[in-house]
Amino acid sequence: MTLRCSTPLGLALLVLVATACKKEDPMAELEKSAAAMEKAPAAPAEGAADADPGPAPAEQVKLAIADFKAGKMEDAVTRLQLLRGQSVMSPEQRMALQDNIASVMQEVYSMAQNGDVRAKAAVAQYERMQTAR
Repeated sequence: MTLRCSTPLGLALLVLVATACKKEDPMAELEKSAAAMEKAPAAPAEGAADADPGPAPAEQVKLAIADFKAGKMEDAVTRLQLLRGQSVMSPEQRMALQDNIASVMQEVYSMAQNGDVRAKAAVAQYERMQTAR
């Protein structure tokens, strides 16, 4: 009798553990964000026509991807934070960027917790930029 009751419970627990342990790949998130940035047109900010906004948001995400792949986590975090402050993004682009930053920072925090010096520097830079806003 207990075997019949515990089998469905065990299967449910196995499914829960298998789905809860899924780790998002930050590179995949960055690339999804870059694709979303290219698809959605940038929304021009009012009065920003005269100012040079610099590289397009999609280009900034591509540069952040290159920095992250090269192990330049501090540069990638800085680039993403500066991009977050730009007003030339559509709502879709901004949502993709927010998801992207969350994924990258989760990976950076994990690496910093494991003792990675570059990740610790990236966390410190991120926190400085957050408090300076």
